[in-house]
Parts: sequence; C-alpha cells; structure tokens
Amino acid sequence: MFLKFIKDNLIKLTFILGYSYFCSMSRRNRKQVFTNIEVFDAGSKGKSVAKAPDGRIIFINNAVPGDVVDIQTFKKRKAYYEGKAINFHTLSNKRTDPVCEHFGTCGGCKWQHMSYSSQLHYKQKEVKNNLERIGHLELPEISPILGADQQYLYRNKMEFSFSDNRWLTEEEIQSAEDIGNRNALGFHIPGMWDKILDIKHCHLQADPSNAIRNFVKEFAIKHGLEFYNTRQQKGFLRTLMIRNSSIDEIMVLIQFFKEDEFKRELLLNGIAEIFPEITSLQYVINSKGNDTIYDQDVICYKGRDHIFEEMEGLRFKINAKSFYQTNSEQAYNLYKVTRDFANLNGDELLYDLYTGTGTIAQFVAKKARNVVGIDSVPEAIEAAKENAQLNNIDNVQFHVGDMKKVFNEQFINEHGRPDVIITDPPRDGMHKDVVQQILNIAPKKIVYVSCNSATQARDLALMDTEYKIIKVQPVDMFPQTYHCENVVLLAKR
Repeated sequence: MFLKFIKDNLIKLTFILGYSYFCSMSRRNRKQVFTNIEVFDAGSKGKSVAKAPDGRIIFINNAVPGDVVDIQTFKKRKAYYEGKAINFHTLSNKRTDPVCEHFGTCGGCKWQHMSYSSQLHYKQKEVKNNLERIGHLELPEISPILGADQQYLYRNKMEFSFSDNRWLTEEEIQSAEDIGNRNALGFHIPGMWDKILDIKHCHLQADPSNAIRNFVKEFAIKHGLEFYNTRQQKGFLRTLMIRNSSIDEIMVLIQFFKEDEFKRELLLNGIAEIFPEITSLQYVINSKGNDTIYDQDVICYKGRDHIFEEMEGLRFKINAKSFYQTNSEQAYNLYKVTRDFANLNGDELLYDLYTGTGTIAQFVAKKARNVVGIDSVPEAIEAAKENAQLNNIDNVQFHVGDMKKVFNEQFINEHGRPDVIITDPPRDGMHKDVVQQILNIAPKKIVYVSCNSATQARDLALMDTEYKIIKVQPVDMFPQTYHCENVVLLAKR
C-alpha cells in the first residue's frame, strides 16, 4: 500500500522536494547589500577581504585593501560571503590606475589596480601565512620578496584563442547598435571555457606580439577564414601561440581545426611576409576535442622548429612543446637563488627532481660533481639531453619516469645517493610517496622551489620531523597577478 502511494505520488513528491531545495538554495544565495565596509586585506587567489556586520568574511574581486565600499553579495556560506563592490566611498592609497583597457573583464592581471609595492607585500604575506597556517612550520625570518624590474612586457609565451562568438561587454549588450562581426582572438573569460574576450592590446608580452595577433585576426576576417566555435566544434582557426626570447628570437604557431591547404598557406605566407623577423613559423592540425598540442604533430612551415634562450652563457633550445619559465628575467633570479641555497662546493652529487628541460640542472652543474635530472615527460628529457650537449656539459644525466615509481631504491643504487636534492614540482606539489622517498634517502640539503606555497607547505610539514627550514625566499615571477614563486632551503636536523 505504501509503495503504491509512493508510485502514485512520485511526481508530486519530486516537485515538492525540488521546490524545497530551490527555496533553500535561494535563501542561501540571496543577495544582500552591506554599506560602508572597509576592505582590510588581500587573500587567496587575489581576492580582497572585508568583514560583514554579522562577522562573516566577505571575499571581493574588484576592490583593494583600504577601500571603503558598499558590497552586494552573490553567494553565502556558513563562514563567508562572496560579493562585489558596487559603490566606493573612499579609495585606498594602495590603488593605481590600470594600464589595460581590458582590465576587469580579462582575468589575466587581477591586481593591475594595486600598486606594485602593495602587490609584493600581499604576496609575501600569503607565503608566510601558508607556511605557518597550513604547514604549522617553524620559520626563520623570511627574506624580502624579490620583485621584478619589469612589471609589464615580461612574458615570453602567450596563447590566444579564436572564436566566432566573442564575449560582449555590458555596454554592447545594452546598446541598440548592430554588433556586427562577432569574431574574436583573445583570452578565455574566467570560468567560461567557451567565451573569448577579443583583445586589442595586451601589456604582458613585448612587441611584435600585439602586432602579430592583430594582423592575424584582420587578415583572417578579410579573407573569410572561419574562426572556431568551441561548442559546435567547427571552424578553421583554433589557437595562436607566440613565444619570444631575451635574444629577440620569435616563434609563432597557428593551430588549425582542420586541413585546408590553400587557406593555411594563405595565412602563413601572409604572416611570413609582414613579419620577416619571425625565427620559427609552425602549425598544427588538431581536430580532437581539446586544443592541447602535446599529443599532436607540430609542423615547421618556415625557419627553424625552435628558438633559443640564453642565460649566463648557457643556450637553451625551446620548441613548441617545451616548458620554460615564462618570465625569462625573473627565471634567472629564481635560479640564482636556487643555486645559492644549494651552496655547492664541487664535490656533491645532486638530484634535480621534476627537471623539465633541465634548465636548473644545467645552471647548477658547474658547481657540482654530478647532476641527475628526472622528469615524466619524454620530450622534455630529450630536450634536456640536447641542451646539455649543446652547452658542452658532461656531468649531467637525465632520466624519464613517473617520479613516484622511478625515484626508488633501485634507481638510487644505480645512480648514487645524492648529497643535495633540488625539487621543483608542478602546482599540485609532490606525491606523498616522493616525499617519503626523499626522507628515506636523507640528503644533507633540500632546495624546494614552488609555484604554489600552499602545496609546498603541505609537503614541508611531512618533512618537518627530519628537516629544519633554514631560508625562505619568495620571488615574484608574475607582476599584476597574485601568483608567487617560493624557494625554501631545508637542512637535516
């Protein structure tokens, strides 16, 4: 009888439960306005921080510490709100005028409205907070963050996406004028994988980056080349990558969704004619669901299939798939800190974990007896070997493998027990098995280079019983953003 009642009233019950959930979520996320609130801090992921009258924290994207604002919330949780400033009563003395016309829509430079000295202050504070609050670590005095001399035009790699349905601004939506052409070549709107903001001028990469991008867009429109539609997965032009180096070499790579020899050569020849200074002009035909090129064939159309970067007399060959620090000038400062922390005397065996293309390994090699680099990407290791040969460095060797598998006792027995380990993992940090193996090996010193001090703090906590933190040096690789590199020296207790 009960089952019959449930069956007969299933639709009604579903409606009631669904409506109750909707009402619950509506109450939970109901918008509120708080007036005359002082923004007092900048926190995780670049969000500024204020406090609501009920004691909850409010995270805001569009304010600077020191602003006094009215805040409209759009999300409510047990311990915090998320919202935006809708009216400014007092502007902070930490503010500065953004240089970019796309600021506030493009998500690339979230701190352009904050003075650079203030950016450095909050980056250093974030590193300290993560190490203390996440890692619960005993810290020495943290060295002042190394700021960048170039706060704009510092990136050596930019990637742009094509779209036939560009993002419209509020002004365009409200306007009665005909929008006209919807083609775009620019950046993804934060959190929206299919929405592209058309970029007119980006301040992160030196010329001729803007000129190349704008030419490609105008040429494509003029000649009727189809821009990509991400949702429908159709079109011709998919992505544009521009790389440059400190010795003025330039790489341009166009990713096409499908082959059309006439249209492809029309565009590539047009680029080559207008920009003869391009060192490497390449393309990819990629018809798969995502636009990553690491599993694709990269074809060199004109020039070399690589460019070179130089650092302290070393030359590094960079191809389309190579990883290289995207701020060349600050990469040099980061590597100098890493080498200084290692403090090598020429007798040490050093392991460089997550070596990538072997830049750190080669940078420190002249100070060590031998260096062993390990990475999981075969192409990166091949590039590392090639670069070592190019630089006539014969005391380094490179090996491919999943770090938590290859970095084992058999490997140690074959290659030797290191005196020093340098580790520079991705943002997720090190796998716990890798941390444990480092503890088993027990080198005298560890230099931990990180692009994410939160996961770094987690890993350091796992080593805290065996290793003491001796030095901490934050390095700003990405001005106008909240990102920060951090280098930590550990010594055996």
